[in-house]
Amino acid sequence: MKYTPLPAELYIRNRAKLVQKLAKNSVAVLNSNDIMPTNADGTMKFRQNNDLFYLCGIDQEETILLIAPDCPNPAWREVLFLRETNEHIAIWEGHKYTKEEAEAASGIKNIHWLSDFDLIFNSVMALSERVYLNTNEHLRAGVVVETRDSRFIKSCKERYPLHEYERLAPIMHELRGVKEQEEIDQLQVACDITEKGFRRILNFVKPGVTEYEIEAEYLHEFVRSRSKGFAYEPIIASGPAACVLHYIENNKVCKAGDLLLMDVGAEYGNYNADMTRTIPVNGRFTERQKAVYNSVLRVQREAMNILRPGVTIQDYHKEVGLIMQSELLGLGLIDQTDIKNQDPKWPAYKKYFMHGTSHHLGLDVHDVGTMHYPITTGMVFTVEPGIYIQEEGLGVRLENNIVIKEEGYFDLMRNIPIEVEEIEELMNS
Repeated sequence: MKYTPLPAELYIRNRAKLVQKLAKNSVAVLNSNDIMPTNADGTMKFRQNNDLFYLCGIDQEETILLIAPDCPNPAWREVLFLRETNEHIAIWEGHKYTKEEAEAASGIKNIHWLSDFDLIFNSVMALSERVYLNTNEHLRAGVVVETRDSRFIKSCKERYPLHEYERLAPIMHELRGVKEQEEIDQLQVACDITEKGFRRILNFVKPGVTEYEIEAEYLHEFVRSRSKGFAYEPIIASGPAACVLHYIENNKVCKAGDLLLMDVGAEYGNYNADMTRTIPVNGRFTERQKAVYNSVLRVQREAMNILRPGVTIQDYHKEVGLIMQSELLGLGLIDQTDIKNQDPKWPAYKKYFMHGTSHHLGLDVHDVGTMHYPITTGMVFTVEPGIYIQEEGLGVRLENNIVIKEEGYFDLMRNIPIEVEEIEELMNS
């Protein structure tokens, strides 16, 4: 791995938090992700199951974590199962965790090879009443590929039909929604790497460069900083393309007079940054561009102050919508008649700002969390308002990542340039 791993103490605490949520005489089982195929004998890069990673820090395929806190046999209360390596695997694929390395990384003392799983699991099940199994229950998940967890659920229910089965996902959402300090530190590293990439392209962008060249500049800076690369497919959208929310073609030439919207973030240690900045291709904003930009910036700053403990995301989004409505009135994009005649389910401001303002951030870019319960300290959110004026071929979005504190917030992207004057100065220096 390129990144510096987090200490085992984090994963020990995370497992302890999970144990507090489990019913008595229960067992929880989590599986790693598969290495996904492409074509022929090709494969995608491995990406660990984030729930398993959160609980043990093991970043390797074919891994199983078993937690049975009330098991009479102490050796089976916490067991990590790994793929057993050999000389052939070492030559063709490289180094895999040894038992000693896995213990040091996870804080789990009982490490076994996968070949021992069935025997130990059968014994633990005989001593347990309930089974917690893991599924992807993200609100926007599109689950079309059968995972190792899914296959395990099928086989487990066939082998042990009389046990009581429970969902692990709601517990994991609750736990992962509130970050430990070590996680926030890792997110800060991802944001700092993202800052390096942004400052690099401020000296690179000029009329005539292509969006994919800009993408390459980001990737160069990310990888040289020990990131795997982009946290998600980067959006490098110049001119009218900035009005396409999920534009990822990144194939156009950047033209003088256009704005360039860049929604990019670096990944570090499986944690993700999520930044958006909008800059003028020729290094100077027009008066109209500056007016729209500063409207978005004012909305962002007011939104950051609204996100606080006790607030629900639904109420927050309504309040941000009213702030955006006021800015759009000032820009002449809507008027009082539009507001008077608006559909309450789709307010007038939605014509120019049609997406949400914030989402959880962490091991997933759109991280799991309790979106329908009040915000608590330690949660991490994006704040990303935007104004998209298709008839003018002009789109502006600004996005920072913040940690919710007891009083106010902490901006993980506080050092990334965002003021009009600073961007213009850096682009023309």
